[in-house]
Amino acid sequence: MNGNEYLTIKEFATISGIEVSTLRYWDEIGLFTPAKRDPVNNYRYYTLTQILALHFVTVLSDLNIPLKTIAELRDDRDPEKFLEMINNHEHMLDMEMRALRERYSIIHTRRELISFGMKVDDSLVSVQWRDDKSIILLPPNEYKEGENFISPLTHYVNQRDELRINLSFPTGGYHDNLESFLRAPERPDRFFTVDPTGNRKRPEGNYLIGYDRGYYGIIKNLPGMFLDYIKENNTKVAGPVYTIYLHDEVCVKENSNFLAQSCIMVQK
Repeated sequence: MNGNEYLTIKEFATISGIEVSTLRYWDEIGLFTPAKRDPVNNYRYYTLTQILALHFVTVLSDLNIPLKTIAELRDDRDPEKFLEMINNHEHMLDMEMRALRERYSIIHTRRELISFGMKVDDSLVSVQWRDDKSIILLPPNEYKEGENFISPLTHYVNQRDELRINLSFPTGGYHDNLESFLRAPERPDRFFTVDPTGNRKRPEGNYLIGYDRGYYGIIKNLPGMFLDYIKENNTKVAGPVYTIYLHDEVCVKENSNFLAQSCIMVQK
């Protein structure tokens, strides 16, 4: 078979590896046309020499370059224009990959919290080892008389772009110390997000850990349970209290069943 011999669309599809339906579509939009059309039956015919022109289309199509851009380059291309196009496309792919990695991190983080929450006994307070955990710690909260956490949280939600926080990651409450937590568990001194790209860490170590169920900010039992455990076991604690919801509206319909976990590091 020589390069000028005509092939039916099925024969050309077999040789090129491109579906017949794709060849027809590319012809309809003027992206890749057959060498000739039969004037009687309108059948499409191709030649082997068209493989090079087809390869240009398939290479860019496999890179997910828009067909409109491929058509523009097909008729007017040179190394400089092609390089500019793939540089722009590379930048777009970089952004897409960053977005995919962030979505993966959100899935991984939530799966870890939800799975752990399904195994805990929420009636117990205990000391357990925890590995370090990356977080993004937000600026100190400011409360007016009688306010709860809603007002400062709304403030940070409105500033999420400036603060570069993704609220799809679970958000927790941070109390500077046990005294602050016991005094007002519903009013954290700060908020934090469990974002693995965070530049702060909850350090590894043994933590006094307890659980409570209920809507955001309704920490009913934990303060008393913490105090009882500390007194009964002569436990010394220090540092901030971290509260995170293992189960929230993402996986639980009834907000009375939200599962909060609070922890504070145990001193050696």
